[in-house]
Amino acid sequence: MDRCIVLVDAGYLLGAAASLLAGEPSRSRITVDHTALIHGLRERAESDTQQPLLRIYWFDGAPDRVPQPEHRRLRVMPRVTVRLGALTRSDGRWAQKGVDAAMHAELTELARNRACSDVVLVTGDGDLLPGMMAAKEHGVAVHLWAVQAADGDYNQSEDLVAEADERRVLDRAWITKAVRAKEHTGVCAPQPAPRPEIAAILSAPLPDSALAAPPERPAPQPQHPAAGPGPNGTDERVPAAKGVPTPKDLAALRAPGTQPAQPPASATLRWSSDKGWVDRPAAEPPEAASMPTLAQLTTAEQRWADREEDITTVGGDPFEVGQVFARRWVGRLGDQGHLQKLSGMYPRIPHRVDGELLRYAARFGLLAHKDDQIDERDRYAIRAGFWKEIGVRTGVEHTPVGD
Repeated sequence: MDRCIVLVDAGYLLGAAASLLAGEPSRSRITVDHTALIHGLRERAESDTQQPLLRIYWFDGAPDRVPQPEHRRLRVMPRVTVRLGALTRSDGRWAQKGVDAAMHAELTELARNRACSDVVLVTGDGDLLPGMMAAKEHGVAVHLWAVQAADGDYNQSEDLVAEADERRVLDRAWITKAVRAKEHTGVCAPQPAPRPEIAAILSAPLPDSALAAPPERPAPQPQHPAAGPGPNGTDERVPAAKGVPTPKDLAALRAPGTQPAQPPASATLRWSSDKGWVDRPAAEPPEAASMPTLAQLTTAEQRWADREEDITTVGGDPFEVGQVFARRWVGRLGDQGHLQKLSGMYPRIPHRVDGELLRYAARFGLLAHKDDQIDERDRYAIRAGFWKEIGVRTGVEHTPVGD
């Protein structure tokens, strides 16, 4: 039939775009406008093939093949079908499994059924060569698109390039219509500084069982502690005396029946923020602990509407995610006195609200392709977006360092 189909290897397209714009193939270094990207692919495919578009197939990997937020946004777009392979960790790095096989199967099936006259492949993997050759044997014209390489060299299999009927390069100007490198200005993490308070905390009093000092420079002892008679007449090993507290020792400070040791006056609890190291009280004030979470303020109907908005409207930019969360939280907050109290706590977000904020951000793929935690810079950006929205609602400007 006289129509075209586009098969996109998302790992190749976005990884190559990240290399071109950010200098490394990590997709966490770029922000993608998926609506603009799909529109650009459709427009370019119809222009190059001179055929109307039937469908765009988006092939990507996901942990346990569970759709990520970007996949949920893509699969509700018209003329877009999402196919997911597995995303696994190997030697500390993410790797796609099953994506190439799925592309190969889809390509050969479409060609065999004569579902289209032209196929556009956005990929660089030579494993698709057999599928490309099979499609050509069924009379399908194969168009191979490459992303402009950062070093001016090929980022595709030479066999694919040689076998394709038509070849095009998606250059920087085309890529930047939908993809941009992330910028982290004003929300960078503070530089590490000496922490003398750690030594003060370690000098806190220990339980009596841990205070027994070892004799001064005794003669070399055997590797195992000496044994002594136990209550049942058998020998039992006596644990060696400790000079540095272990987690078990510290836990004993809070054991029932023991008197909790007071931290020394020189020990200061601090937390990191966009203002650097900020002194933190030992416990949250009552007004912070009493602030409701977004989940407590959200009805079932609102939760459904939030999910639809997250899928169709909210991008994956950390700053934007923080703003969206704050806007919903403030809009549903009945007691506006909480808002004024919160503004006075800047830059600290109450623990329960902050934890919920980061869990919400994790739903937007900010954990993907990282070490199973949100990147430190992204955490600062998420909280900066939260405070920006709070400042708009209260009229108090919360300006991060560097702005």
